[in-house]
Amino acid sequence: MKSVCYYNVAILCVVAFVLVFGGSQVCTAAVTCSPLELAPCATAITSSSPPSAICCGKLKEQRPCLCKYVKDPNLQKLVNSPNAKKVASTCGSPFPSCPS
Repeated sequence: MKSVCYYNVAILCVVAFVLVFGGSQVCTAAVTCSPLELAPCATAITSSSPPSAICCGKLKEQRPCLCKYVKDPNLQKLVNSPNAKKVASTCGSPFPSCPS
């Protein structure tokens, strides 16, 4: 009876480990940082047009990369523009606070 109890505890520990550590890997899938992925947002960022669903999806997908884009001198003006922040807010994915 004791060996069955230890076996059950071992199984529970393995399941808990997988849920805690394995689950985080599933949730943090690798994102390829490419500003070209935000092309569907170009019209919304450069005009007063509302962002499309595709734009919002891409913006949320690229969110982990936004700080990198903010620091890029070639992208700074576009990414830091009021329209870009408005698009991000409209999409429900506000810009992250980027460390200096």
